[in-house]
Amino acid sequence: MTRVVSIYLADLPTDRIRRADPGIPPEQAIAVIARSGSKRWVAAADAAARKAGVHVGMPAAKAQALFRGLMLVDADPAMDAAALERITLWALTLYSPIVAVDGIDGIVMDTEGADHLQGGELSMVTKIANQFLAKKLTPRVAIADTWGAAHACARAISRETVIVPSGETVRAVEKLPISLLRLPGKVVSDLRTLGFQTIGELANTPRAPLTLRFGPEIGRRLDQMFGRVSEPIDPIRTAELIEVSRAFAEPIGAAETIDKYVGRLVVQLIEELQRRGLGVRRADLIVEKVDGVRQAIRAGTVKPVRDVAWLTKLFRDRTEKIEPGFGIEKLTLVAVMAEPLEERQKSSSLVEEEVKDVTPLIDIYGNRGQRVYRVAPVASDVPERAVQRIRPAADP
Repeated sequence: MTRVVSIYLADLPTDRIRRADPGIPPEQAIAVIARSGSKRWVAAADAAARKAGVHVGMPAAKAQALFRGLMLVDADPAMDAAALERITLWALTLYSPIVAVDGIDGIVMDTEGADHLQGGELSMVTKIANQFLAKKLTPRVAIADTWGAAHACARAISRETVIVPSGETVRAVEKLPISLLRLPGKVVSDLRTLGFQTIGELANTPRAPLTLRFGPEIGRRLDQMFGRVSEPIDPIRTAELIEVSRAFAEPIGAAETIDKYVGRLVVQLIEELQRRGLGVRRADLIVEKVDGVRQAIRAGTVKPVRDVAWLTKLFRDRTEKIEPGFGIEKLTLVAVMAEPLEERQKSSSLVEEEVKDVTPLIDIYGNRGQRVYRVAPVASDVPERAVQRIRPAADP
């Protein structure tokens, strides 16, 4: 079953400012100021500023008078959007093949088949939150059955992580405010005027009068949230990512046909990598079905490779997990992580002692979700602490 993770970066503007200037003291309160003509107001405030009483929408002059030590920075939506895109690309390389920007302050990812690689959902969302915190970003992470439910829960609950058990979407969102339904602001305002406050109230109201007055958008958002209508995530892509694809005039579904075209895509990808002097470390196979649903398979290697047979084997070992449904209309193979790779001449075993390469074995275990590491010495006065675990497990 599909599971969706939403990462809400509530303090993205102020976090971006702190990341850009490491010299700002942690206790320094920051507020981001937006302007329209002569009007200036608080567009974002960090935790220290909020603790002092500064809030979004407050006039800038009032905020400055309320807290004299407040640092005011002009809003820069373009810089915020660029930072969010970079963070999303970083998340793409770490967590899931299907990751996208979610509005102006969030990230959404389809984690189907990825949670077992992280030790389960609880371990996965905790790891995501900790890794974002290590990057000096303030996240709220939620996982649910649908994009809409995960999006709403990440923004409604103040905890760092939220896990909505499978099948319990209704219970999780029915008491949440209608503002979290991703509707236009004018529609939300009009619904509140009519007396609607929660998603549950709206969901239990006859659909026809709402559609007649507001159009189909309310029904569509409710259906997406409760999983009645699919909401595919369009993965983020940039010009730097190397990808090859094959669209089919007639949908395919047979396992041997899928394997055949995966093999051809691997050949094309390796040819492109060779032209650029690169080797692939992580590649994603994106499967687009005729019903709009996407499925993805990820294969990773310890070292950058350009071995067609090996990369094909890594994918074909997992293509049995593809569920073609009514048919597949497009396959895309993307190198999400590529590194420089130089061709090396192998030495004869008559000249040098042959060293057994264990990286293929590590690749197989790693792609099955096993955590493989190696032990390396580290300086310590305590003997039992004189070693440490290092990943990747192979020497570079």
